[in-house]
Amino acid sequence: MTTAAAETTVVRYEPRGAAHEVFKARDSELVIAGPAGTGKSLACLWRVHLCALNNPGTRYLIVRKTAVSLGSTTLVTYEEKVAKAALASGIVTWFGGSTREAPGYRYSNGSKINVGGLDKPEKIMSAEYDIVFADEATELTIDDWEAIGTRLRNGMLAWQQQIAACNPSYPKHWIKQRCDQGGARMLISRHRDNPAYMNADGTPTAKGVDYFKKLDALTGVRRLRLRDGKWAAAEGQIFEAWDEGIHLVDEITPGPGWSRWGAVDFGYTNPFVYQDWWEDGDGRLYLNHEVYFTRRLVEDHAERIRTLLYHDNGQPRGQLPRGIYADHDAEDRATLERKLGLSTKPAHKSVSDGIQAVQSRLKVQPDGRPRLFIRRGALVERDPELEAASLPMGTAEEITGYVWAVKPGNKGGLKEEPLKENDHGCDAMRYMCAARDLVGRTRVRWL
Repeated sequence: MTTAAAETTVVRYEPRGAAHEVFKARDSELVIAGPAGTGKSLACLWRVHLCALNNPGTRYLIVRKTAVSLGSTTLVTYEEKVAKAALASGIVTWFGGSTREAPGYRYSNGSKINVGGLDKPEKIMSAEYDIVFADEATELTIDDWEAIGTRLRNGMLAWQQQIAACNPSYPKHWIKQRCDQGGARMLISRHRDNPAYMNADGTPTAKGVDYFKKLDALTGVRRLRLRDGKWAAAEGQIFEAWDEGIHLVDEITPGPGWSRWGAVDFGYTNPFVYQDWWEDGDGRLYLNHEVYFTRRLVEDHAERIRTLLYHDNGQPRGQLPRGIYADHDAEDRATLERKLGLSTKPAHKSVSDGIQAVQSRLKVQPDGRPRLFIRRGALVERDPELEAASLPMGTAEEITGYVWAVKPGNKGGLKEEPLKENDHGCDAMRYMCAARDLVGRTRVRWL
């Protein structure tokens, strides 16, 4: 609240547990990890904000893997829940960036918080900082993290620190290994640390009751990670060869001899998926853009897809897809074709051999590379409904939870068919791989 003098603004924030420890720690590498909704990012943002307010002339960086994800999530939290009063009073002002300087928040005492994504690192990585905060740090590679560390040399604070906030991922993730090996300190955040969801006596708030219902509805590995806070691998994971360090790439630059393709899995309550694929001259597939959104009509999705394929004047953005392989719904296919001005082809729907086609492409070949990649940041637009429910937002987030169904009486763990849950991007990916590797293949029977 604001006092009668209108000069002092009091903003209440109550850090608990690991969130409170963030404000005391001086470790050069600090990770705060735990389930979804424990206040990890909020604590780190307050840490950076208060340091900037109380230490004139200091420099900070808030970063995520992509600039788009940073702007739609982390910076919204910063502006609405951390610096709202400071922005309103003019103590903090937004600077949109220039040819020489990264965008960020300027403080009246000369401090500055730069912001940006590691998909466009030129400006943010040319400056020097006292503290760097990486949100959703499991998206980063070890090379990203170490590169950030080289920028901690501004020297205006008595300590220099890089901080990461994240939900748990798979057990062999580099963050978990780095902390286990003593290269970084990990603070474990729990739901009781978040006063928005838990009262001091351990009972849930009204908001907490609603939020915990969403977490309780999760299943499989996402429940283990986002509800229980465990660094867990999915039991029965189908695409066991999937490795984020190998199959996720930062940039895709189609060159001469490349071909463009599309894959579609229709949905309304479940996500509608459109995947924009490129195939290089050696037959490797690259997922470059992905529409993954719920509760929109096909004609509305088609308008979004058009922005990927055409300029505003109607001219194609380079090569148009040679083929779009779609789920078999005739009405939806007709709508998509009419709106895009392109034909579609019925996808090869056989599940078993389609999964095998994807598995084959994920294997690292003798040249040291697999035959399928997904670009980080391929997601065109984040679905707030999926985000609020802690559900996958894109194929890359589905893969680790894409598991074999366990049927009654199947005690031997036979791998017969996938669990039909959070599989929409995986289905479209299966259509794409089947189209390139199975359809039209000459079948020869040797006697």
